[in-house]
Amino acid sequence: MKIFSYHLIETTPSTTLGAIFRPPTRRRIIGLRHAESMTAMTLGSPILSSARMQLRNLAVFAYWENEEALDDFLKATKLGRKLSEGWHVRLKFLRQWGQFSKFGDLPEKVTDADPAQPIVAVTLARLKIPQLRRFIHWGKPVEEQVRDHPGTTLAMAAIRPPRTFSTFSIWNSQREMTDMVHGRDSFPRADRHSKAMSERNRKDFHYEFTTFRFRAIAEHGTWKEKSNFVPKIETPIN
Repeated sequence: MKIFSYHLIETTPSTTLGAIFRPPTRRRIIGLRHAESMTAMTLGSPILSSARMQLRNLAVFAYWENEEALDDFLKATKLGRKLSEGWHVRLKFLRQWGQFSKFGDLPEKVTDADPAQPIVAVTLARLKIPQLRRFIHWGKPVEEQVRDHPGTTLAMAAIRPPRTFSTFSIWNSQREMTDMVHGRDSFPRADRHSKAMSERNRKDFHYEFTTFRFRAIAEHGTWKEKSNFVPKIETPIN
């Protein structure tokens, strides 16, 4: 079964830069279909700040033929062994919106998730550089909205200058996430995300963009001395 994984680790700038400039590829890693290596970023942080490009915090988003390929990567490669010291979550694909050439073999949808169950969301975009100013204007309020939302257990972003931008969030339930997306929350300025989507539809910020929705199947390690970000699924008592 094909799976995805999202990795976070506190490391050295040299390790982060090495992963960015020489990322894992399917030609070098057996069973890897695609990987994106980026620096972690704090959602909603000032545009000109160290929080926008954290060279000591590496994020890797990867697509695998199966779990065995991921296990072999973590055990048998230099970068994999380093990532195994951090935190990662293994993900089962549910659906996507948008298009991204490196994931062209994925269907639009495999199945719908239970609205009451936890969900993991990942966005991945290649920015049109001339649209950078518009992207910041409309995107930063959305970053703050996701960062501060009580429905998330972990919400962050990652970048690889100059074009690649990603967000990663774990939600207590799919319902809370979709309410945020469509502006159905009761919080102040709940329409920030929906307004940004309307503006993107009017004139796109990106030349490639996709949003993934996943179910977490396993979580390993710690990030910032914390773990167990994925909410436990409660089994009804008969």
